[in-house]
Amino acid sequence: MATVKQKLAAEKFAKDWEGKGYERGQSQTFWLMLLNKVFGVPDPDSFISFEDKVVLDHTSFIDGRIRETQVLIEQKSRDKNLKSPIRQSDGSMLTPFEQAKRYIINLPRSEHPRWVVLCNFQEFHVYDMEHPEIKEPEVILLKNLGKEYSRLQFLVDSENDRVSKEEDISLQAGELVGRIYDALLKQYHNPKDPHALKSLNMLCVRLVFCMYAEDAGIFPYASQFTDYLKAYRAEDAREALINLFKVLDTKIEERSPYLKDSLKEFPYVNGGLFEDEEIEIPMFTEDIMSLLLQNASSDFDWSGINPTIFGAVFESTLNQETRRSNGMHYTSIENIHKVIDPLFLDSLKEEADRIRNVSNKESRKKYFSDFRRKLGELRFLDPACGSGNFLTETYLSLRRLENEILKETFAGQMVFDVDGVINVHIDQFYGIELNDFAVNVAKTALWIAEFQMMKETEKIVQVDLDFLPLKSYTNIVEGNALR
Repeated sequence: MATVKQKLAAEKFAKDWEGKGYERGQSQTFWLMLLNKVFGVPDPDSFISFEDKVVLDHTSFIDGRIRETQVLIEQKSRDKNLKSPIRQSDGSMLTPFEQAKRYIINLPRSEHPRWVVLCNFQEFHVYDMEHPEIKEPEVILLKNLGKEYSRLQFLVDSENDRVSKEEDISLQAGELVGRIYDALLKQYHNPKDPHALKSLNMLCVRLVFCMYAEDAGIFPYASQFTDYLKAYRAEDAREALINLFKVLDTKIEERSPYLKDSLKEFPYVNGGLFEDEEIEIPMFTEDIMSLLLQNASSDFDWSGINPTIFGAVFESTLNQETRRSNGMHYTSIENIHKVIDPLFLDSLKEEADRIRNVSNKESRKKYFSDFRRKLGELRFLDPACGSGNFLTETYLSLRRLENEILKETFAGQMVFDVDGVINVHIDQFYGIELNDFAVNVAKTALWIAEFQMMKETEKIVQVDLDFLPLKSYTNIVEGNALR
């Protein structure tokens, strides 16, 4: 389902179900409509099952199950608090989550769910059973479903579907960038001038970063960039962006005390992304403003992009020669792994598995600590890195491996000393590339990958980690590897 269509469907669903919610009489209709209308499941009756029997010391029934995506649903009526104990038919007092867990332990292991969803027609409480160390659920309010429907995408997406969806979103993002590029190019006085083209490339990178940052939670609040730009007319947008880019590259303590409130709220980004104040920014038109604020912001969620794919698509979209030859070309994640898996990743995973099999807990912990340190000491070079998709996917793969180890090492413990928790960093990855624009795309893709992995680590160690300001890594450089 297209992003805009799904957003509108989610908003309509939330409005239609506002104030409703009788557990027995309406729960099945609620879920069938959600799956069909919002998530595009054509035959929801065969996708979800209701009232599956489970034998405890008495016979009970699971409200809903989606076997394909490993989801168990515990539904309550609108007046029930999802965190409060409720009297069960056997007289026991259990919270809805405790009730769900009681069902799970009485199911065959092969049928254990990955996800537990509690719902009372007003809220969805989502527990990821892969992360039992996380005690608090993710909460999605029905009234916010229009903005947050993607957080329930796991209901219909298996792992393969997730990768496919990320690819689709990344390709859509590439198409949007292409449209923005074309519209802005027409506004330059001399669109063939090398400085103008270089400026346009950097402007597109900055705009994409800002749109991703507001959707993914890097900026303090959702739609911060969009709201800022909306306050200006098209003829004033150029000056507004110049001011914003300068603020994003200025430390908080060094900013003017007379800044507008709308600018004060933006964080210090650093990383060199907004450093060059000499880039040429053209005048904006109403059409460009609509494209940015509506098509590329309100109607699109950048947080779902895959940095490996998007980096390549982004560079390919704006590469003049590629566009003339009619296509966006990139190496698929599957093909990247055909190279990196036998080269080093398989052996690292095998080493981690050997450590897992060490019976002594203290020895295993020490070996894992040494292994994490080893991961942080590895160095990778791509002498013709393009947009950095091999480097980005390698980084993601190592961080996922590191996160698996962190999960086993800390096993639900809150980590108070976060220094040294993450050993794999993007400064371990080196690239050389002739195209200056591809260099900037590669850096941005790695930053996005770093942020996504940091959010995964936060779930494991149960501590907020600082992503900004970005580090000014110079390991992806413009140059000729043959010289």
